[in-house]
Parts: sequence; C-alpha cells; structure tokens
Amino acid sequence: MGREKNSFANEKAFDEMSEMLHQWQDDHQKMKTSFLNIKNSLVKRENTSLDFKSRPGVSYSLRANFENLVDKKRPLFALVDIIDDDPENRWLSICFYVETITDPENFGNLVPQGILGEDGYCFDLFKFDESMMSYIEKRMDEAYRYG
Repeated sequence: MGREKNSFANEKAFDEMSEMLHQWQDDHQKMKTSFLNIKNSLVKRENTSLDFKSRPGVSYSLRANFENLVDKKRPLFALVDIIDDDPENRWLSICFYVETITDPENFGNLVPQGILGEDGYCFDLFKFDESMMSYIEKRMDEAYRYG
C-alpha cells in the first residue's frame, strides 16, 4: 500500500479513490477487478504520478501522469474512467491520446477532443475479459513509451 499511496499526486486523491473502491461492490461483470488490474499496472510504472477525480453519478477518473515532464509532450498518458451513471452496472473507458498508441484490432473508439480537448482512442470495457485486458495493457505500454 505504501508504494501505491506514494504513486498518487496527493493524499486527497488516494483517499478519494480508496473510499470509492471500499464502497464499490464488485458485480458479476468484474468491473472492479478490471479497474484494479489496470490501476495496479499503472502504479508499477516508474516516474508515474496518479490523480483521481470523483464525480459521483457521472464518473470517477484515474489519470496517469508523468512525474518528470522534461522531454514529455504532455503530462497525461492514460485516462481510466469508471462510468457511474448506473452504480449497479459500472463500466470502464480507458483512453489514450490518438497518436500515442496503435489499435491493430480496431477495438478503440475515436473520441474527437475527448482527452482534455485532444483527440483520443477509448476502449470501453463492460465485463472482465482477459484478452482485452492484455490488449489494453499493450496500449498502456505504447502510450507510456511515446510520452
């Protein structure tokens, strides 16, 4: 937990995420499990700072930023939204800037101006899917390296 907490930009963001996760009862689609897998992958990345934005009833956003902005094109490299319009049936949208990743299987949705006003690709996840999780992990690797 120490490394994870230290991965966050501030204690408030970590506490907000922890509280939301504590209250989130995983469902048969295993969306909480999917989110935790993605979060854990982001925590392990060197020179990464995480932020968490809560908008209950709309979304919860985990944002992966580069700690050191020297030679980086932009601070953010991945955005993981927990869509909360129906708390009993949450789903994930994992987004990257359009030029930072490839999408060889065309699983992503192009979202014009969808990431902080820039074009992005978002991969929507409605249930735990190991092959899709692997695919998303590869996109995270690309976005991180592109940074």
